[in-house]
Amino acid sequence: MSGIFDLAGLSFLGVLTITFVGAIIAVGARNIFHNVLGLALSLFGVAGIFLYLNSPFLAMMEILIYVGAICIAICFAIMLSEPLYLPRPPRKPINRIGAGLEAGLVFFMLRVLVIKTAWVPAAVRGPDWFLATIGHYLLTRYALIFEV
Repeated sequence: MSGIFDLAGLSFLGVLTITFVGAIIAVGARNIFHNVLGLALSLFGVAGIFLYLNSPFLAMMEILIYVGAICIAICFAIMLSEPLYLPRPPRKPINRIGAGLEAGLVFFMLRVLVIKTAWVPAAVRGPDWFLATIGHYLLTRYALIFEV
């Protein structure tokens, strides 16, 4: 008997329930830390959906990148930030000027980089330049850049 009441269907409904419960917690909780935990639960559910769709690589990347990195970084940012009820000290004008100069320098360097780069259209590169080729390069030759 195939359908919604076999093992695959019930497991899919379980993963779907986990995803939706996590999403409801992420949106509806009043405590920001509980919002992040709900987001992590929902992303675990999305990883389960990827497993159900027979894509274990995407499921592990979902857990590694989104749950393991982004949600944990948000948790650390919440725990290390100052409470909102404390008054903030006034910003010094020298800090604003320094931040503006640094932002301008970064913008200038990126502008120079974009102007001096020889941009070659994909049609000129040849017929073998497809999404699969880009994926192959990201996971072999440029793996470190992809990981960073």
